[in-house]
Amino acid sequence: METMTNPKIQKSKRFLRLSFFALLIVLSICIAAIAGILIYAKILGPPQLAVPQSSLYYSSDGAIIGESNNGEKRYWVSMDSISDDLIHATISIEDQNFYHHHGFDFKRIAGAIIADVQAMEKVQGASTISQQYARNLFLTLDKTWKRKISEAFYTIRLEMNYDKNQILEGYLNTINYGNKAYGIEAASQFYFGKSAKELSLAEAALLAGIPKGPSIYSPIDHFDRAKTRQKVILQTMVQNGYISQKKADKAAKEKLKIIGEHTYHQTLIAPYFQDTVKNLLKSKLGLDDRTIDLGGLHVYTTLNTEQQETAEKVINETVSDNSGIQVGFAAMDPNTGYVSALVGGKNYEESQYNRAVQAIRQPGSTIKPLLYYAALEKGFTPTTMMKSEPTTFRFDDGRAKYTPHNFNSKYANDDITMEQALALSDNIFAVKTHLFLGPDTLIQTAVRFGIHTKMAKVPSLALGTSGTRVIDMVNAYSLLANGGKKVEPVFITRVEDYQGNVLYQYEPLKEQLLDPKLAFVMDQMMTGMFDKKLNGYSSVTGSSITSQMTRQYAGKSGSTNTDSWMIGFTPQLTAGIWTGYDDGNEITLNADKLYAKDIWIRFMEQSLHNKPIKTFREPKGVIAVPIDPESGKIATDDCPVSRLTYFVSGTEPTEYCDKHTYEPHSNSHSEKDEKHKSWFKKLFKWF
Repeated sequence: METMTNPKIQKSKRFLRLSFFALLIVLSICIAAIAGILIYAKILGPPQLAVPQSSLYYSSDGAIIGESNNGEKRYWVSMDSISDDLIHATISIEDQNFYHHHGFDFKRIAGAIIADVQAMEKVQGASTISQQYARNLFLTLDKTWKRKISEAFYTIRLEMNYDKNQILEGYLNTINYGNKAYGIEAASQFYFGKSAKELSLAEAALLAGIPKGPSIYSPIDHFDRAKTRQKVILQTMVQNGYISQKKADKAAKEKLKIIGEHTYHQTLIAPYFQDTVKNLLKSKLGLDDRTIDLGGLHVYTTLNTEQQETAEKVINETVSDNSGIQVGFAAMDPNTGYVSALVGGKNYEESQYNRAVQAIRQPGSTIKPLLYYAALEKGFTPTTMMKSEPTTFRFDDGRAKYTPHNFNSKYANDDITMEQALALSDNIFAVKTHLFLGPDTLIQTAVRFGIHTKMAKVPSLALGTSGTRVIDMVNAYSLLANGGKKVEPVFITRVEDYQGNVLYQYEPLKEQLLDPKLAFVMDQMMTGMFDKKLNGYSSVTGSSITSQMTRQYAGKSGSTNTDSWMIGFTPQLTAGIWTGYDDGNEITLNADKLYAKDIWIRFMEQSLHNKPIKTFREPKGVIAVPIDPESGKIATDDCPVSRLTYFVSGTEPTEYCDKHTYEPHSNSHSEKDEKHKSWFKKLFKWF
């Protein structure tokens, strides 16, 4: 007899089979989806870990002088620069299984869901350190499903492409510790005034508790809550075997001193210098504003903080607060071009206009060393002579004329040497030299010296009537100071990104631009402005500050009706300053006219104090000869003044001075001798 199958049983089996196949399909789809996600994540590769961070600026000795400032403090430090206690405290309270999961702690997630269901509200978090880091990288805290899915996907990419220590380092450098301090270094500096490496166990445990609720557990606003959470964290560290109970108890009792102040400031030191650096990051390195401000750059500069403080101090003490006079100042190492100090004005808060690198002002007689260097190249020597007297130069067949004047209309009305003309700043000699060399020579020479502002082909160019910048003039003088090697103003030596990758490294220039023999001869000529042996129809132009000098300097002052300059150097340091009114008003007060020289000598003396006294290195092919400044010939014992003057060998004078040899003059005594001689002759003739 045939057994009939129950239809209900058959229907149930069919349902089970369909359910099984459906489950297989769902699982296959899930597996395929997960595999697809993983493959896609692998194809995309490692996600960018760049987040907004403060860029830091360093002085030449590695001290932080400033930072970019967008209202938040963010600094990136390596794991080696973070206290082990802080690392252990963070793992204990945030993600105990951090080193054992792959981005998601499913056991913790399940526990959080159960706790939330029981409480009927969100009471427990389950985000791992990897998830939180992914959230920090997105820089958004909105709770949309799109963001959560993106965060999960980003977490997968992080875990697939970075090891645990890299993820932990990123987390510790981006988490919010409250009071606009992002990352453990910013937090450590703000709350305790120390680096993250120096944190004690008590301090580390306190900071590790802040990220759960930066406003709730702030030790500044809610110290009691912060201390309570600190104790919880210390106990979790004990449970996880990081510390003993004895250490935990001791740390809980430790008295903590909260600083509550960000120690780095944007314009703490040398604000004009820092502005110049940021402009160079844009113009020379091609970085955009966001990268400069938020890229976490480490910018290593040439600033010498001691020299900068000296410059600012001397300027503030010298220029009267009631004076409208402004200043532009720069100092650099002539051998490297490294700008060691820069002041762009009396008060940065009142005016950010940088007069040291932006202002174009008439350099006056400070242009003359460049003119006379060109003259040396054309065969002039320090004893080349021309007449200093009131002179009118005529051009265009007499239709145009130019009549320069010396200071206070004083002239030698006789021949003077080029060396003395430079020391006394004789304008007639300079214009004659300029015209003799031709109108293009000085312009071409200025370009070789690194001056690229427009210059007019006029006779007055020899007197500095075409504008230049302070930084360019200081650089030009540095070429003479270093023996003619090419340099350029250097503000930045190296730039690194937040991970330490070098984005820029300065490479020193290697070019001999000037003849070292002529550069040395020019240096020695430029010491003449401080040497009273070169006094003539007037005193040397540096006589007012020679009493303050403790070493040999070379330099040149310059002045127009509206501008006052002083630039000078030793083999170690070049400095230059301009003073004047921004609106170009005439400088009328005698005190205002002396500011430039006074500031310059005080800066040089204070900056070089306790530094070795160095003289200019004499190259082969030059010779020193004692010269009588009045005649320009080799001095003899009869000459009242003798100055050792340097020449390129073979161009030195060969004639000895005969200007001071004794010659009898006609007087009553000599007339009597002549009468006596005549009487004797008459008597002899009679015999």
